[in-house]
Amino acid sequence: MKWEVSKGPSYSLLKVMLGPGESVSSEPGAMVLMRGFLRIKTHSGGLGSALKRALFGGESFFINTYEADGSSEVWFAPPLPGDIAYLPLKGNAYFIQDMAYLAHHGKVDITIGWRGFKGVFTSGGIVWLKAKGHGGVWVTAFGGLEEIELGPGESITVDNYHFVAMEEGMEWSLRKFGGIKSFLLGGEGIVVEVKGPGKLYIQTRSLPPFIGLLAKLMPHR
Repeated sequence: MKWEVSKGPSYSLLKVMLGPGESVSSEPGAMVLMRGFLRIKTHSGGLGSALKRALFGGESFFINTYEADGSSEVWFAPPLPGDIAYLPLKGNAYFIQDMAYLAHHGKVDITIGWRGFKGVFTSGGIVWLKAKGHGGVWVTAFGGLEEIELGPGESITVDNYHFVAMEEGMEWSLRKFGGIKSFLLGGEGIVVEVKGPGKLYIQTRSLPPFIGLLAKLMPHR
């Protein structure tokens, strides 16, 4: 299998080239183009994990797997403009913000890693997926992707909406940032405190302010 990311970092496109017997999986709706000899299987990855994704994960109930019977090619694109990064998996795991998952290959399990903080600060709740196994996963960002490596004992505080992924094993916690007054007036609501060693990934843009900007430009009845 070979792959490349083109048109980045603003309008990234993932191109995966498959040989006979190779496969790649993605979220439904992510596929842009197919070429060659491909069989498509739609599956849930097991009833337990499927129900967890559908009920709690904010992710689709099904995952599409593209299996090649000969030299083939599949292109994928994320729903928002931004960069794409590849996270290799060699038995290790990553926690991934649910909207950041794009695709994966190999023997990788995608499950619910953590969920919580449902309420006024996060109306839909915060959900992290967990990707673990042997292969790799592609994650996407709104805007650019920045990799940050923390040394032992080094810590960092990240706004929840800028968080993309981090290695399993890092110490972390979530907390409310600022009072209700600052939140309603535009301040940050939830932050993630992460402690090294390990790598984490953040995105340079946040979706809620972008939605707020679009709302201001929409005509009012």
